[in-house]
Amino acid sequence: MIEPIHNQQQSQAWSREFHQLIRGAFGGFLFGIPLLYTMEVWWIGSYIEPIILLGVLSITYMTVFLFNRSEGFRKSSRDGMLHAAMESVEALAIGIVCATFILILLRRITGETPIDEALGKVIFESVPFSLGVAMARSLLPEQSAESDSSQYLQPIKKRGLRTMIADISATLIGAIIVAFSIAPTDEIPTLAASASSPWLLIIIAASLFISYGIVFAAGFANQHQHHLLNGILPTPIGKTILSYLISLLASALMLWFFNRLSLSDPWFLWLRYTLLLGLPATIGGAAGRLAI
Repeated sequence: MIEPIHNQQQSQAWSREFHQLIRGAFGGFLFGIPLLYTMEVWWIGSYIEPIILLGVLSITYMTVFLFNRSEGFRKSSRDGMLHAAMESVEALAIGIVCATFILILLRRITGETPIDEALGKVIFESVPFSLGVAMARSLLPEQSAESDSSQYLQPIKKRGLRTMIADISATLIGAIIVAFSIAPTDEIPTLAASASSPWLLIIIAASLFISYGIVFAAGFANQHQHHLLNGILPTPIGKTILSYLISLLASALMLWFFNRLSLSDPWFLWLRYTLLLGLPATIGGAAGRLAI
């Protein structure tokens, strides 16, 4: 009798640990993606001296540590320097993993990239990701027990069209806020030049995965509301696809608005540019949906 209870408690502890790590990672994506579309950061990371990289890593760690003394991505007590130090190591590690994943996704790190250049890019780009991981819980509160109650959720089911319009509007506003400053830059053509057609499919899959994770898996505020919202595509996957399409439409319009694309350009150029800008736009759209 005692062993099954122990196993159940252990399983719940692992599940809780997994969700905290997931929430931290998606918080990192929310804050880190805009800086990843900055060419100067790629260059600086390519030639910087190792001692400077060590300094950047140390300053990032200390910043995260100071923040973890009062807050952090885990929902736990803030007693003790050791606890904050360990959580800061985790936040830094999550930030590095997320930055590496996106740099590989955008072809800024390939099999031909020298190890010192790759390391420089990863450490510089991991700074906003690590800070995002540390701030995930304080800036984006968790799903509360009150908002999970049937009494609270029942009216949401009845709102129908109004909530769907609010969801679409929030997606559009979030996508524009994040991608508006990226659309007029030279980063999108640069990234498009190195992205093959199969790689674009991977970017589509990653965009959908991150958007789904932020809204439906990370446990941020209003997660259960989004599960219950009705609309054209009522399932979480359907809502994620609809949100992605809206973000792509916003991306295409912004590229046209800033004259990065014109009506005389071939369709495949429109597709490449739009999909690459669609990644940060989709993450911005997901952030916008968390606000409603």
